[in-house]
Amino acid sequence: MIPTSQELISFIRDRFRTQDAIPLHAPLFGQSDRDYVLDCLDSTFVSSVGAYVPRFEEEFARLTGAARAVAVMNGTAALHLAMMLADVRPSDLVITQSLSFIATCNAISYCGAQPYFADVDRDTMGLSPRAVDELLNEFAVRTDEGAIEKSSGRRIRACVPMHAFGHPVNLDELAAVCEKWGITLIEDAAEAVGSLYHDKHVGSHGLIGVYSFNGNKIITTGGGGMLTFKDQAVGARAKHLATTAKVPHTWDFVHDEVGYNYRMPNLNAALGCAQLERLGPYLKAKRALAADYKAFFENKDVIFCAEPEGTRSNYWLCTVLCPDEAARTSFLQETNAKGVMTRPVWTPMHRLPIYSGAPRGSLPITEFLADRLLNLPSSALIGTDAGTN
Repeated sequence: MIPTSQELISFIRDRFRTQDAIPLHAPLFGQSDRDYVLDCLDSTFVSSVGAYVPRFEEEFARLTGAARAVAVMNGTAALHLAMMLADVRPSDLVITQSLSFIATCNAISYCGAQPYFADVDRDTMGLSPRAVDELLNEFAVRTDEGAIEKSSGRRIRACVPMHAFGHPVNLDELAAVCEKWGITLIEDAAEAVGSLYHDKHVGSHGLIGVYSFNGNKIITTGGGGMLTFKDQAVGARAKHLATTAKVPHTWDFVHDEVGYNYRMPNLNAALGCAQLERLGPYLKAKRALAADYKAFFENKDVIFCAEPEGTRSNYWLCTVLCPDEAARTSFLQETNAKGVMTRPVWTPMHRLPIYSGAPRGSLPITEFLADRLLNLPSSALIGTDAGTN
């Protein structure tokens, strides 16, 4: 049995307790957000220098268990830095998933490299360790310098899984495949702040973890991103590159390599500090909403995408699998016409003209999910000041 669009709309409106337009994911702001931002304004340190940037980095490192965290202007900048720190060079290949937001592939392209698409797992919607290993066994050879694609001689430099909608990928198996082939693991955890894999925060299993604080994420700095590191030295180099590679000095301007002005402004970090303090209540509210969606779709022919076994998802966007593309299109048309925002998954990267020529393995699960996944309204349902709830 497939629920009607009106049944779904009624359920969502009852849950959100409004007849107004319901967005896909709205940010929440409270008194502490205003207090911290005003304090930053009063300090006059609104750009990249100020107390809130290091505070935000230190608090985020504690949250994720990282040795160091580096805040930057957005998640795409964080991905670009991660590729450079992994020594991704022109003509290299980087294994990633086609079922992803475009920022991951764009960051690979910034380095002159090319994405190499492998399939995803149906339960995680993220990069499949089995598919990656099969791809490498068929098309690559392991050398002392790492994995080399046999037909072109190009080095396969890194592997970048994306934790789709907050659901962690199978990190243990994927890390084992990367180690076997001599490939650097970078986690795109842009959507997964607060998500755990075997009780360990995602983003902490590879060389680098990457996060986003865009306005539609579980916590926001307006625009912003973060990199996390196991190795303090790698983190220090990331900070150097992100601050125009300027050598510290009281007054001289000396830059020792090509750097990037990717710094997060103190004003954004002030908002981030306030938001991070309320991550716990946000996660609790979002998981409660996910439980309600799961109950609504139980015993129906629309499948709620629950967190994979052994993980704890932040349920950034609650997602369902429709029986076919026609059913999804019907939901999209009718819900959006009635002011309830729903969205399909991103167009797979290999279907976009700019990445259609990228090498890839077989992508049957990617194709299956791309035509059926539907994102539902997923804002945290708590008061405007979550810290008081």
